[in-house]
Amino acid sequence: MKLILTADVPNLGAPGDIVEVKDGYGRNYLLPRSLAITATRGAEKQVASIQRAQKARQIRDLGHAKEVAGQLGELSVTVKAKAAGDSGRLFGSVTTADVVDAVRAAGGPALDKRAVDVPQIKTTGSHAVTVRLHPEVTTELQVSVVGQ
Repeated sequence: MKLILTADVPNLGAPGDIVEVKDGYGRNYLLPRSLAITATRGAEKQVASIQRAQKARQIRDLGHAKEVAGQLGELSVTVKAKAAGDSGRLFGSVTTADVVDAVRAAGGPALDKRAVDVPQIKTTGSHAVTVRLHPEVTTELQVSVVGQ
């Protein structure tokens, strides 16, 4: 099955790439999650616009990604959770949008929430969050979670 990726898929490709995948993988995983569209003649013309939009969002180059990683390493990020019990257990969890907003509030760079990998955070305290800035640059960010 020939598909055009609309989002970054690990070990497969970047947005705008035309890839050949097994039928089941395309039908059951990529297409329902809107990670790809079927490759038709009209869709292939859209590849250029998909790649332009992706480049506008993407960090410019490797040097810029390392610079942003340095900025993130210096930040102290605190996420205020909505509510927490006496034992420090959260009612709900911390999402990628919460982390991106906290980084921006701490004076950090604007991040794409799809580039932030947040493990399931359900307790207060310090947690490690992975940020993929560039295909070759990932950084760990320490996030402190406090209850209100």
